[in-house]
Amino acid sequence: MAAHPKPRLGTRGRPEQSRAAILRAAIREFAQEGMAGARTDAIARAARVNKALLYYYFRDKETLYGEAIDYAFGQLSQHMMQVLDQDLPPREKVLLYVGTYFDFIAENYAYRNLIQMETMRAGHGSPHLQRVAKRYFQPLFTRLSRLIREGIGRGEFRPVEPLHFVPSMVALVVFYFISAPVMKSVVGFDPLSPEKLAERRNAVLDFISAALFVRSEPRRKGDSR
Repeated sequence: MAAHPKPRLGTRGRPEQSRAAILRAAIREFAQEGMAGARTDAIARAARVNKALLYYYFRDKETLYGEAIDYAFGQLSQHMMQVLDQDLPPREKVLLYVGTYFDFIAENYAYRNLIQMETMRAGHGSPHLQRVAKRYFQPLFTRLSRLIREGIGRGEFRPVEPLHFVPSMVALVVFYFISAPVMKSVVGFDPLSPEKLAERRNAVLDFISAALFVRSEPRRKGDSR
């Protein structure tokens, strides 16, 4: 009996692989060109599928954009939830969370650009904002708030308000990447070079530690405790 040939990527015979390839290509295209400038033929070409198949899975460009947003935020959310699920003391967990978040944003330029664009687009009536906020932002915010309150209760963290501290913590990471083109002109070097990224990562962790952690009282001379 003759072996059945494997369905090619770009046919309906491999729906999960084809959808994932289209979404990855869409994230790159939307991140580079924005919603208005992105072209579905460029996305289909990058995903190595025909345009008819793209529209078979995704009704129109807005639908594809919404799915790409879900895919990008879903990847980030899953990545960060894995950190929050670890059994670690509050101090270690919050630093691991911030460091992991920094690394994810640094390594996935298309994701960070797309997230930034959608955040800005949301102010002009994005149809995806409410869904994304409830599905991805709210669970992370809830878990981070709980972590901060746990650290406060154990005497490890200062009595900060999570409603203000969590957005500040996120902004401390994100704004560096958003402002990188301006910073390059101001400081005269590439803020996104590996050396400067490592410096920035350490600076962010140091800032979070100083802002959140309760410092141990230094021992007085002659104190035997």
